Amino acid sequence: MSSSNTKKDPCKANACKIQACLKENNYQEEKCLEVLEQMRLCCLKWHATSLCCSGIDLNRSYLPDKSARESKEGKL
Repeated sequence: MSSSNTKKDPCKANACKIQACLKENNYQEEKCLEVLEQMRLCCLKWHATSLCCSGIDLNRSYLPDKSARESKEGKL
């Protein structure tokens, strides 16, 4: 088995998605709430192992309440 230095970070792919989303959306965090929430969910599971989770708030959802999100998604 590989050493811990080369072990893949379980949330790194999510961190890369956040960076890509922010770049595509001119660094407007509100346009990347879905990927931020995916990262939070990953970090809830892997926060003890993932170095990528250091800036993620595990205690709050990044998504607005479900009814507001559904009406917004309908306006695409």
